[in-house]
Amino acid sequence: MSSSAPARSSTARPRLPARAAPARVDVVVPVHNEQAALARSIRRLHDHLAESLPFAWRIVIADNASTDQTPRIAAALAADLPGVQLLTIARKGRGRALREAWLRSDAEVVCYMDVDLSTDLRALLPLVAPLVSGHSDIAIGTRLHRGSQVVRGARRELISRSYNGLLRVTLGARFSDAQCGFKAMRAEVARTLLPAVRDDAWFFDTELLMLAQRQGLRIHEVPVDWTDDPDSRVDIVRTALDDLRGIARLLASARLTRFLGIGVLSTLAYALLFIGLRAPLGAAAANAAALALTAVANTQANRHFTFGLRGRTGLLRQHAMGAVVYVLTLGLTSGALLVLHALDARPSRAIELVVLIAASVCATVTRFVALRSWVFARRTRRALLPAVRSIAGVGG
Repeated sequence: MSSSAPARSSTARPRLPARAAPARVDVVVPVHNEQAALARSIRRLHDHLAESLPFAWRIVIADNASTDQTPRIAAALAADLPGVQLLTIARKGRGRALREAWLRSDAEVVCYMDVDLSTDLRALLPLVAPLVSGHSDIAIGTRLHRGSQVVRGARRELISRSYNGLLRVTLGARFSDAQCGFKAMRAEVARTLLPAVRDDAWFFDTELLMLAQRQGLRIHEVPVDWTDDPDSRVDIVRTALDDLRGIARLLASARLTRFLGIGVLSTLAYALLFIGLRAPLGAAAANAAALALTAVANTQANRHFTFGLRGRTGLLRQHAMGAVVYVLTLGLTSGALLVLHALDARPSRAIELVVLIAASVCATVTRFVALRSWVFARRTRRALLPAVRSIAGVGG
């Protein structure tokens, strides 16, 4: 048995869901110049929800700057079908339409599907059920699971698998299908993540999922049956170029990339300090002093830029733990010096510096693991949004 919520004005302000309210799902269908398929698809979707979804639901047609009869058809559907709402967005962009619709929603779960309904609607309940129950944070349909049945040409199959493979290699993506137009998330997660998503077009899905993965959110995958729409008007070449630019942007803002950048600057500073202190202090003392000075700056820079922490909360504790990491690095570099001096009683300063930098580079892996899993590991969900904004390169 199912029901639908009354239509809500497109100018309504965002509202938080009432705790006592029953579970409700907003199904957003983003459209741009879809006059041919819109009425048929929405009526089919409406019938399916009425018959099969055991939660209160609402369909939101998110029209983004259509120039054909799509707005008129959508308005007629909203007037004719209970639980259907039209949301008009003045500017084009699927990501922009989803962001606007999801942030306005007062539902507990928000989802979307492409207007062509390429995905078998029987997958909708398995998609939203883990979110309603609280088991997962995000759910996505995947066409690349062994249990999925997919009908599409070899060219699009190759492009899809290549793109998702590229995401795994470059960004370490752990989800299988970034761009299947069939996704859902808990509304509170959407309100947290969406302000940090910069893309307004087709890369929106990938960026959203990568931000969620980086924050350790639970992403549930649902195998879907999917039939390619032969009338698809997606510009594959332009979309591919935009995706590559998006991947490069996320790669540049990745935590490991920031850590390595800070590591390079720290190593340069360490080398200059060692050279300046070598004569008055000797090799061992110069190494210890240079490491100590750069370790404090390195910990603070990683705290701010790599892990997105602000304010004084935990500052002293984190620097104290960073000092322990410094001791480990000091032990490794000092041991390298002892080995060098055992092999050559009077090595040149250039050789000393090379050996110390090599030892420091070896210690970098240990430092990153220690910072990520120990020094800056105590993160609460209340710190989620500032961290996401830091990773995405937005905000202050």
